[in-house]
Amino acid sequence: MKANTFKDALNLKEVFFQLILHVTVFVFFSFDRKIQGIDYRQFYFFLNYAVAAFFINYFLLPRFFYKNKYLEFAISVTVLLGLVIFLEEVVLEQIFYPDTRGKKFSKMFYNLLSTAPTITILVGFKFAWDALIKQREVSQLKEYVKESELQFLKSQINPHFLFNNMNNLYSYAVEGSPKTPELILEFSAVLRYMLYNCRAKFVPLIKEMDQLENYVNLSKLQIEGRGNAILTITGVKPGFQIAPLILNVFIENAFKHSVSSMTNDIEIEINVAVDASGVLSFCCKNSFLETSNTESLDKGIGLDNVRKRLELMYPNTYNLEIMVENFKYEVYLKMELNKVIEK
Repeated sequence: MKANTFKDALNLKEVFFQLILHVTVFVFFSFDRKIQGIDYRQFYFFLNYAVAAFFINYFLLPRFFYKNKYLEFAISVTVLLGLVIFLEEVVLEQIFYPDTRGKKFSKMFYNLLSTAPTITILVGFKFAWDALIKQREVSQLKEYVKESELQFLKSQINPHFLFNNMNNLYSYAVEGSPKTPELILEFSAVLRYMLYNCRAKFVPLIKEMDQLENYVNLSKLQIEGRGNAILTITGVKPGFQIAPLILNVFIENAFKHSVSSMTNDIEIEINVAVDASGVLSFCCKNSFLETSNTESLDKGIGLDNVRKRLELMYPNTYNLEIMVENFKYEVYLKMELNKVIEK
């Protein structure tokens, strides 16, 4: 129903546009300086041109020109112009100007000079209108493709999160750890956010930071007794929004590869700062052992995912740097946040 309503609205707009165009062109075409007014007889000549333009606009253009059948289009237009000139010379001029223009048949070149400009204007505006509509359709298609890709990328995050944390929940439950209730609460809070609050392209920055704290608290349980993980958030205030789960991938990788390094000196430092203009600065550092597979950090599905999302959501408004130095894996991200649009 929505698609039909949209097309109907476009058709109504086009009818109105064509009506205004024809009236305007007719006024200029039929105005006679000698009588300082409109010569009513010119209406019939203009009608001859308008019918021809209508046939070109709604039959020849879609059937031949828009299907790249340029030769057929040229031949059809030529035949049509010949018919228009024939009707003008043989019929209309004999009826309305029998004693002047109707006495002789004008040369073909002269007829084209008087006929072609009016028809060209009427056809040209229709061609421009179709080009504008086509451009809108292309833009809408690009938005649909972009939205589909974003939904696909976000759909990859939830299974990634589930697989990594269900094992932790299982192991704590088997051991009967007193941390199990805390783990379940943190897990349910993050999962609820991912399932119900991340469907939109952007979410309030404050909610995303609350989710980030829950996420880090949940992940800390993986390194309990083996190191420290510190999260610092500053400058967050209402009025800004962010694409959901952008930062989670980096934090998840930090914990995953620190835990896999099998060391008791794990150090993870996460800083999020937002300045007054809405530029978010994110830094995530984690330690690793030289023997761990750091190459996989740059080639995982998660990082490919977040890079694509950044390109789609923040084109030319972000800067991402990843460095490995002194047994530290460091991620630096700067991005311009969107302001909340008040309705």
